[in-house]
Amino acid sequence: MTMEDLHDRGRENFAELVEDGAKRLDALFATVPALGELAVGTVYGHLHERPALDSRTREAATLAAIVAAGMVGPPLSVHLRTGLASGLSPAEVCEVVVQTAAFAGFPRAVSAADQLNRLFEGHGLPIPPPPAPREVVLAYLAEPAADVAAVLADFPRTEVQATGPDRVLVSCFGDDPVPGAVLHCSVSGAEVTSVTVFRPR
Repeated sequence: MTMEDLHDRGRENFAELVEDGAKRLDALFATVPALGELAVGTVYGHLHERPALDSRTREAATLAAIVAAGMVGPPLSVHLRTGLASGLSPAEVCEVVVQTAAFAGFPRAVSAADQLNRLFEGHGLPIPPPPAPREVVLAYLAEPAADVAAVLADFPRTEVQATGPDRVLVSCFGDDPVPGAVLHCSVSGAEVTSVTVFRPR
């Protein structure tokens, strides 16, 4: 695939993630369009479509790298948008900043947090954000509803994985490496709003 093809694919991907994405890219790279072709083609044309990471994980890693590099301008703003569009919750974005602080230093993390205050406000996001969906489900599992408690009683081990800003999967394991049950939890704010239990036949 040529660089031009990658750039075109990257523009399409970015436009799907961000409202008026094509216009935003044109404005950002108006002075240096060749840089836009290279950056958009690489990040959203090539890397975005690599299958080893899902888009949530890829955006979390990208945000960590941005914070670690001290880039609190356009890169943080752009990847907050694409991170949210890829299914990260605002609280997960904040947790990336906390995690990065331990490895990249507090000054860079504090600078990112300061910029996130403005970005969250500009996007109409609550400050501070509600808990991350995984946090909400872990708290729920500590004192689950009776029907869920009955399912969990059969399994000594669970794996809890957020799959979006409002949903979490809980895989329940016994001695078998295959889950004996999977709970699909829907989350709104700080509450689990529904749980669907799937069991193999």
